[in-house]
Amino acid sequence: MPELPEVEALASYLTSQLEDRVIQGVEVVAFSALKTFQPPAEALVGRAAAGVSRHGKFLDFDCSGLHLVAHLSRGGWVRWVETPSAGRVRPGRGPLALRLRVSGGPAVDFTEAGTKKRLALYVVSDPAEVPGVARLGIDPLDPGFTTASLAGLVSASNGRIKGLLTDQSVLAGVGNAYSDEALHRARLSPFKTASKLSPEEIERLHSGLISSLGEALERARGLAGAELKDDKRAGLQVHGRTGLPCPVCGDSVREVAFAEKSLQYCPTCQTGGKPLADRRLSRLLK
Repeated sequence: MPELPEVEALASYLTSQLEDRVIQGVEVVAFSALKTFQPPAEALVGRAAAGVSRHGKFLDFDCSGLHLVAHLSRGGWVRWVETPSAGRVRPGRGPLALRLRVSGGPAVDFTEAGTKKRLALYVVSDPAEVPGVARLGIDPLDPGFTTASLAGLVSASNGRIKGLLTDQSVLAGVGNAYSDEALHRARLSPFKTASKLSPEEIERLHSGLISSLGEALERARGLAGAELKDDKRAGLQVHGRTGLPCPVCGDSVREVAFAEKSLQYCPTCQTGGKPLADRRLSRLLK
């Protein structure tokens, strides 16, 4: 799933591509992806593309008074297509969910891989009309996100710190990958109780969040949309690297698997050298 750095870079890239363009056609291919009906998607036609911005993990296409808001979920993506196929796209089994044709000939394609279709598209007058946007917590790149504000968030939670970091109503834009990265940098177990973090641990966690997200954003800045996924994978230190050596200490990166996702961590750096047990088999180490 694309997270804050990739969505931010994707918004910047698409803004540059859409400059001085006008929406000339909207083709809804996967009707289940469109979550709103009024105004209709066709109301975007004829409007100037005024730029693309980010709200957490949501992309916001400003179409001069109307907004096309997209949440890409796990398998979704947005592609800039210079020479799309002629003729209206018919619904089928392919990955294309919606095509936005713009002046000059190109198109913006919203696609989704896999069988679990969770891509969500909304046409609204105000992005805040989208429930997921309305409930977003503070953005970690907001200047107001300080060590003190993080301390307030963790003190109010009796849950595990991994869950708090990925709760979009708490922190907007952080997902599975960058929560793993931040916890690794902070030398914290993903299953430590949030409210039990010491002031020094909170400071390390704040630093880990800011540095991991900031460095990823810097790497992604200026890349075309097609290059962002590979760049994300290349920049991660523990997430998605099960069995590989930790770049800090050399220990093998371990994994805890859940029904639909997994987390990765370094035992030496984060859990005092003790591997975490798989919850499906035994109790997790706190």
